[in-house]
Amino acid sequence: MTTTLEETTTPVQALAARLQPFYQRLAAHPLYASLRTAQHLQTFLESHVFAVWDFMSLLKSLQRGLTCVDVPWTPSALPESRRLINEIVLGEESDVFEGQPLSHFEIYRIAMHRSGASTAAIDATLAHLREGATVERALAQSKAPIASQAFVWDTFSLIAEGKLHVTAAAFTFGREDLIPDMFKGFVRDLNRQLGGGLDSFLWYLERHIEVDGDEHGPMALRMISELCGNDETKWHEAERAAIFALESRLRLWDGILATLAQ
Repeated sequence: MTTTLEETTTPVQALAARLQPFYQRLAAHPLYASLRTAQHLQTFLESHVFAVWDFMSLLKSLQRGLTCVDVPWTPSALPESRRLINEIVLGEESDVFEGQPLSHFEIYRIAMHRSGASTAAIDATLAHLREGATVERALAQSKAPIASQAFVWDTFSLIAEGKLHVTAAAFTFGREDLIPDMFKGFVRDLNRQLGGGLDSFLWYLERHIEVDGDEHGPMALRMISELCGNDETKWHEAERAAIFALESRLRLWDGILATLAQ
């Protein structure tokens, strides 16, 4: 009997293939070609940092759902996904940068500061959250960019569904950052002009590509495969969540582009 390609394709591979048009739209977005100056990059960083930050809430939501964080401890139901998410958390929340353990969000914030970008809005958001404000109120009070606020609301609406496979889909597929060579080249050229002021941001970009491609990306695919299993409804819900998250990223890019044009 001859085995066809369709028969050998796994559900997660098939879903990734169906999402390719969204990744292509992101990679070809006109935002990248519109970034020409240090001020443009600073505007991008000041908006995009909110996507870097709320990624951590997706991550911690998965860790909370897939592991036991209560006392007394009891073993959670999905041991492979438990291990995968703990490994991802270790890398994302406690990577090593310049000899000290830091989350990728904290590294991004350092890169912003060294590039001359303002961290006022993201810092104010975190301060309001520590004081007990809701996410929506914290964002509004901090005067975060409107496009960034909308992006965060989208992320938290998926988390609020309370379905691990939905959250995992947004984490695995919707958070895919395809970084075009054009963007990396722009940052490298600008870094030379600024005498190394973007070294930290370049480190972040390269580390992000390395970790996602070699480690966290494959781990996340295995995790969503275990969460959805053979449940067709879960796979449909995962696809819907992934598309929603990718469309939200496209709207964020649209919003940043509109700000550059002002």
